[in-house]
Parts: sequence; structure tokens; C-alpha cells
Amino acid sequence: MSMLLTIDDLKQQARRRVPKMFFDYADSGAWTESTYRANEEDFGKIKLRQRVLVDMDNRSLASTMIGEDVSMPVALAPTGSTGMQHADGEMLAAQAAEEFGVPFTLSTMSICSIEDVASVTKKPFWFQLYVMRDKDFVLNLIDRAKAAKCSALVLTLDLQILAQRHKDVRNGLSAPPKLTLPNLIDMAIRPGWCFGMLGTKRRTFRNIVGHAKGVGDLASLSSWTNEQFDPRLSWDDVEWIRQRWGGKLILKGILDKEDAALAAKTGADAIIISNHGGRQLDGAPSSIAVLEQIVDTVGDKIEVHMDGGIRSGQDVLKALCLGAKGTYIGRPFLYGLGAAGKKGVTLALEIIRKELDLTLALCGKRDIKDVGKDMLYR
Repeated sequence: MSMLLTIDDLKQQARRRVPKMFFDYADSGAWTESTYRANEEDFGKIKLRQRVLVDMDNRSLASTMIGEDVSMPVALAPTGSTGMQHADGEMLAAQAAEEFGVPFTLSTMSICSIEDVASVTKKPFWFQLYVMRDKDFVLNLIDRAKAAKCSALVLTLDLQILAQRHKDVRNGLSAPPKLTLPNLIDMAIRPGWCFGMLGTKRRTFRNIVGHAKGVGDLASLSSWTNEQFDPRLSWDDVEWIRQRWGGKLILKGILDKEDAALAAKTGADAIIISNHGGRQLDGAPSSIAVLEQIVDTVGDKIEVHMDGGIRSGQDVLKALCLGAKGTYIGRPFLYGLGAAGKKGVTLALEIIRKELDLTLALCGKRDIKDVGKDMLYR
């Protein structure tokens, strides 16, 4: 563990430990993956201003996201099938985030249920909602999140229909994996992962099985999931969801300033600029490329967060300089989880924090709340 120094180090370790089907699920984008690559590459085009002979003592990364205190403005993003990267993955990641003082966001498509995560955490976590055709199921999810005392609902807007990810199709992705000969061989060479999965009862989508109508086994789950994402989702749906929820609401999946302006009128507490990790519209711009114009459009009306492509603390700082009030990491914590379970998630957060802290100092600032465009070459 002492030689895992970067998020890429965690990625390579996870690649060795996690079956190909599930590693590829986390590490892929739609179609040609051009947007997935751009999310990372466009951060490299932004250059930081180095400053010298300034007081770098007593630095602070403490901030707030939607009014909640955070040890640094970084949250764990909602990621589907997290519990297939490592046994009980969502529960372990939530515990690591809680101990670190940053928000954890549980996906609707998680392996561990809302109740599972609530059973192993002491502080409120956030819950991400997909809107399905089965509205009774959606209402039930909202009510379950309220019962678990989740402190924010993250409503995803950009998955009305599911884009194709070639790796998932070729791998025959399923949770749990189908016991084909290639899959059995792939798992056999990763005994640590296998023993972990044998030791847990959480191997399928526990927010859905037993809760949605007619979904009681893997066969019914597969057919239900394929037809349930609602292509009719509209801005009108945000209002009834907000009313039913009654708490803090974050809208995820904004990538255009016109949509950002509409989102700001909904009464939501924040928006997340996101292209779903490059997993939906291939050929769309990176999240960091549109951040500044969206902040300029609505930053005085609604809190703006950013998700997509962050692989270092320097990336976090660049997003904050361009106006984001919070950032999200998805793949970095999944790599850590796959590499070393809960310890790996903690290590991913430590890597981000150390890089963020040192870069803040080298740019001549002591408080993360004081960062701005003046720290970038324009």
C-alpha cells in the first residue's frame, strides 16, 4: 500500500484484482469513448500559477457543500454496481467517506441497499435517484431514503435512455456474473475477489429486488431493468420529486448553460455539471470545459458542483478555481475499492487531499475558500 502513490497506481492494482467484466464496467465510456477521454485530458490543458515567498502555514481545505461541512470539497459520486468491485463495496465506501468527513452518494443501482448502508454508518449519506416508469417504485425509493435519514437527494437527469458501452456488451455484464467458462476462468485467477463475494449475501441490486413489482429473482430483474428507465422524464417531474422528498435536492447531469438556467428555477439546492463520466452522449464536451460558462450563467442563483475526469487533487483545485463549490470522484474511489477495499477508498481520498493541499500552497493560498480564476493562466 505504501507504494500506491497515485490514483493511476490504484487503477492498475484494481485491474489485477477485479474480474474484467466489473473492472471494464467502471473503466469505460460510451461508443468511441471520446468524451470519457476528454474528461481527463482537458484538465491537463489548464495551467496553474506558481507563487513564491507567501505565507503557506496553517492551510485549510475545510468547506461546505449544500450547507454541510466537509473536510474538503470532494464527494464520492453515485456509481452503479459498486459492490461488484469489492464485496459490500457501497457499505465500505460509505464508512470510509464518513470517517474522512466527505459525502458519500449511494446509487439507485447499488449492490448494497439503502438500508444496508444506513446500518453501518452513523451520519447521513446522500441518495441518488433514477426515475423509472414504475412510479410507485420511485416513490418507495424516496420514502426509503427519507426513512434512512439521507440528507440530500441527487436526481440524475441524463439517463432517460441508456447509451451503449461496447465493453459491457462484449463482456456480457451482469450482477452476479453469469457462470460461463470465460467468466469462471477470469474469477479463478482472482481468488481474493471470489472469497469476498462468497462471504457476502449482497450480489445483486438490493434496492430493486424485492421492492419493485414482480422483481424477485435475477431473471425478472434483467427484463425489468431493460424497460424501466423513463424516456419521458421532464422538468415537470423535478417538482413532484422535490415535493415528495422535502429535503435538499441536487440535480445531476447538466452540461449546457440553457439547461443550467432551467435547473436554477426549480428550487433545487445545487446542480452537478456532468456527462455521466462519458458514459452517455459520446462526442459531448468534457465537464471541465463547460464549467466556467455555466458558473457565469447561474453561479449566483444555485450552487454549482462538478463531476467527471478528476484524477488528482490538482484537478479538484482547477475545478474550484473555475467556480465549482464542490467536486465528485467516481472512478478514483472505485479503483481504490477494487484495489484494497475500505483501505483503498481511504487511500484514494488521502491521495486527493495531499495533492490538493500541496498544490494550494504552491499556488500561494492557505484557505480553499479563497481560490479563484486568479490562480490560473488565462
